[in-house]
Amino acid sequence: MHVLDQLTNLAHNLWWSWDAEATELWATLGAEKWQAGGQCPAALIPQLDASFDAATEFQITSIHQRFQDYMSTDGWCAQGAPEVHKAGVAYLSMEFGLHESVPLYSGGLGVLAGDHLRSASDLGVRMAGVSLLWSEGYFRQVLEDGQQAAVYTANDPARMGLRLAQDDNGPVQFTVPIGETDVLIQVWRLDVGRVPLYLMDANLPENTPEIRDLTSRLYGGDANMRCRQEALLGLGAIRLLKKLAISTKVVHLNEGHCAFAPLQMAADEFANTSDWPTALHHAAERCVFTTHTPVPAGHDRFGWSDVNGTLGRWRRSLGLPDGAFMNLGRVTPSDLSEPLCMTVLALRLSAAANGVAALHGTISRDMWKDLWPGTPVDDVPIGHVTNGVHPTFWLSHPTRALFDQQLHGWRDQVWDPTLWKGVDAISDQAIADCRRENRQALIDLVQRRCGVALDPNRLTLGFARRFAPYKRGHLIFRDPARLRAILEQGAQLVFAGKAHPRDRAGQAILAEVYAWSKHNDFAGRLVFIPDYDIEVGRAITAGSDGWLNNPRRPREASGTSGQKVVYNGGLNLSVLDGWWDEGYNGHNGWAIGEGREWEDIEAGDAADHESLMSCLEQQVMPLWQDAPNWWTYVRQSWKSCAPAFSSHRMVRDYVLERYSPRC
Repeated sequence: MHVLDQLTNLAHNLWWSWDAEATELWATLGAEKWQAGGQCPAALIPQLDASFDAATEFQITSIHQRFQDYMSTDGWCAQGAPEVHKAGVAYLSMEFGLHESVPLYSGGLGVLAGDHLRSASDLGVRMAGVSLLWSEGYFRQVLEDGQQAAVYTANDPARMGLRLAQDDNGPVQFTVPIGETDVLIQVWRLDVGRVPLYLMDANLPENTPEIRDLTSRLYGGDANMRCRQEALLGLGAIRLLKKLAISTKVVHLNEGHCAFAPLQMAADEFANTSDWPTALHHAAERCVFTTHTPVPAGHDRFGWSDVNGTLGRWRRSLGLPDGAFMNLGRVTPSDLSEPLCMTVLALRLSAAANGVAALHGTISRDMWKDLWPGTPVDDVPIGHVTNGVHPTFWLSHPTRALFDQQLHGWRDQVWDPTLWKGVDAISDQAIADCRRENRQALIDLVQRRCGVALDPNRLTLGFARRFAPYKRGHLIFRDPARLRAILEQGAQLVFAGKAHPRDRAGQAILAEVYAWSKHNDFAGRLVFIPDYDIEVGRAITAGSDGWLNNPRRPREASGTSGQKVVYNGGLNLSVLDGWWDEGYNGHNGWAIGEGREWEDIEAGDAADHESLMSCLEQQVMPLWQDAPNWWTYVRQSWKSCAPAFSSHRMVRDYVLERYSPRC
């Protein structure tokens, strides 16, 4: 096989994005073209010369051989859960965050879905991902006089490494009933290691402009558009699997956006029986549902006009009465004024449901207890599988090298606490050198994107996430003079993040943080990186020595950014919410606040601010200046958190606890 063919194979499988040598290869082949092209291998290849020197050819062939070896092996699941390996799993999600060159994500939900596919691939779970191909994706962030502006750009499937899915008749196409229209869908495929991801596309000339817009912008439009998009995802995913003859016994609904899928499963079953309740029961037996938010506004709700306008024609074709779909999504079916809640629909039509952290499971059981009247809240059937992050994709090259050299076998048994005890043998100097390289890479990115020169020797504190009001991105600025004094002791702050285009309060917080980054009191010590994406996420979580996370407890379902910091040798400074409520042990980072929920929001914000600043002044800064003890904390963080918060452990939990019983 010619080396260009080998490169083409690599470009169309995102395995390269979590293999260090393969990732570096693309930049080696053409550094300027690689950066200018958005780090898209499929876009780079046509610009390359057809010939390479012998050393480069050998490197390409070696990487390609390692890729082929990876693809030809089974992985853990074939032996660890053979029933799941045989049965197969479909994983549905509105978004997938796989790499910055594939902008089909908005934030944490999509990035979590990307890590799920990567770990499923590494573990050999026979899985197929299904989503929509967003022709414009989520918005690019532009800051104009400190105010966020949303800019949308067209996505080119070929540049993203996508290919049209094919069957014996050519490109795969099928229809999905939306309103009075049978929407024509074509299907794109992107391989994520051993796992194929199928993306449904309505942007076809055969469809009307209104229909084509359904797969235009992620989380765009009004409630009616969202309802139609979610119907397209749910109904379309099941039709796609049938069209491609992909057999799966388990359907994993990643958040409520996917909750219409069991209706299509039940409709397929209904064709073989005259009993709709039995068809629903059989569909639910195959479904696993993960809810991701304890914030009420985060659960999609649609009124009768939207649901009936979207699914009414299809429902009538099944011979079902008006309330057949609406009532399944109502807490109180007899209340005709109650909208359909997608989370309620998913809970009713899934055999297993879970939150994404232990605390979130508790909150979810209380939030949805009315669906099980008379059941003690502790017995409400919503469990938890705590989120994790992919253990190699989010590691910097220096951290990967450190573990490969001094923590033998970590890639194969990342969930084994015994293995991580080996970090005690890593010297202070080795950790310090790794951290210095990680910090410098972040500083280089800041210089490149912002033109600000940070100090490579200062304690670097990071904050990067969606600017929703409950996440309190501006909490640290309640007392600017006090913050300035901390920075003058040897610290610096790096911020990044987006606010939803319709979230005015979040945009105001973002603008406030950006304004402080331009204030003379913080010159050279505080920076805001615009247009937060996966590239920035990797750099800031690897380069930060300390990670700030200060949501109003208990509104952070899990959060995973701090887990990425752990793997790269940084320490967390966080409210005891989400995953940190499980991860913190008193010797591996710091806790903000009292671990309680405040009814008085202002009082809670004031108390948490005081806790944050006191912790920085009295604990974090003194420990940073006492380097040996800082590295002791880093080792404790690795030992306590690294085995517990990887997506390999997470996917194993899903396989053994959620998927296996459905098989």
